[in-house]
Amino acid sequence: MVIEPVQEVAVIEPAHEVTVATARFPVISPAGRDVQECWIDLDGSRMRYLRAGSGPALILLHGLLGYSFSWRYTMPALAPYATVYAPDMLGAGFSDRLANLDCHMRSIAQRLLRFVERLGLSSFDLLGTSHGGAVAMMAAAKSLDANESATARVRRLILVAPVNPYSAHGQRLAPLFGSRIGSAFLRLVATRTTLWHRYALQRLYGNPDRIPRGTVEGYAAPLAIPGLFEYGINIARNWTQDLQELEMILPKLGSIPTLLLWGSRDPAVYAASAAFLARHFSNVQLKVFPGIGHLPYEECPEEFNRVLIEFLTQKTSPAER
Repeated sequence: MVIEPVQEVAVIEPAHEVTVATARFPVISPAGRDVQECWIDLDGSRMRYLRAGSGPALILLHGLLGYSFSWRYTMPALAPYATVYAPDMLGAGFSDRLANLDCHMRSIAQRLLRFVERLGLSSFDLLGTSHGGAVAMMAAAKSLDANESATARVRRLILVAPVNPYSAHGQRLAPLFGSRIGSAFLRLVATRTTLWHRYALQRLYGNPDRIPRGTVEGYAAPLAIPGLFEYGINIARNWTQDLQELEMILPKLGSIPTLLLWGSRDPAVYAASAAFLARHFSNVQLKVFPGIGHLPYEECPEEFNRVLIEFLTQKTSPAER
């Protein structure tokens, strides 16, 4: 992994993209593949995203306290096959922190679809991990709903250990962090950023010895901007209600070709829930990585990318394009 200063990049299209002209934050620049740091105005706020490659559009959606850094091993591998966009959702990463940001899952999904609309896309593949996987399912349902104002359609879904109604662990833990006591604890550990991220990553990996060098520092970097933990706390407060709403929209997703990816030792969203989630899809593939935890795109990136590329390069019917 190479971290280089931000370079000014010339973006030709779409015309409404905004790019950084001076160095502000580090950009992951994998060898042999250019990754551009871009900015866009969304609902009056500045939203950061990375872009790489060319081909059909693919959006990579990070998890609860992650950001585009999560995809440092995925973007260069996918660049030959797709135009890859990795946003820092508002409230996360290096995007703007907003007071009173609506963090209900449906609202985050709507913001994602407005981001896609600002990019000028009419259809796209969507990959989401953890809480981002739940948001991806919500966004996909809204993109298919004639009553919604979405102008872009989700072609295919890739869900990496997505938060879902069938994994009991998150249903107990997340509301705790959204409570007064739990949120006070998170605010306390926010002052010990490196220790918190090191502990969290060790818990999320199937084998902590596989944590790549620089990972702890990379995930801790956005904490230099106040408000990151508030974003996570606000999401946790809505957890139970959001899962109930998610379960209601799952039947709408049956026609979307879907790939489910899980680590067998995932401690955050249990792999056993995959079978229950898969029942909602008529065209679904499931891959479980043995011995891997919650972040397979980091813990076994080569195998993860191989499976993902295989799915993305499969021939699709005209109706799926």
